[in-house]
Amino acid sequence: QVQLVESGGGLVQAGGSLRVSCAGSGRTLSTYSMGWFRQAPGKEREFVAAISWSGDNTYYADSVKGRFTISRDNAKNTVFLQMNSLKPEDTAVYSCAARILKASMRGPDYDYWGHGTQVTVSS
Repeated sequence: QVQLVESGGGLVQAGGSLRVSCAGSGRTLSTYSMGWFRQAPGKEREFVAAISWSGDNTYYADSVKGRFTISRDNAKNTVFLQMNSLKPEDTAVYSCAARILKASMRGPDYDYWGHGTQVTVSS
């Protein structure tokens, strides 16, 4: 079993930056592809970014490309999402997920999920 705990969310003004983290326990994350998803009130969960187990391959939703960066530190069993140039429409609960197979942009493909961290961007 893999347990995932997100942290680093908060309130930030539009144009600002925030970095959220996802710490794994139970098993090493180094053999898992990782993804970040978000869900805003009244909306469906959507893909944000994903990274392969090695970190060599990354994938982004068009809405965050060029503003967000996903990375991982396998030695620390942690995955990060650096968010720059934040917009009010980025407001959501951000959750990380782990998948034993190749990185995917589809939520149902992931095996383990964290509970999420709230990110609020004020205008």
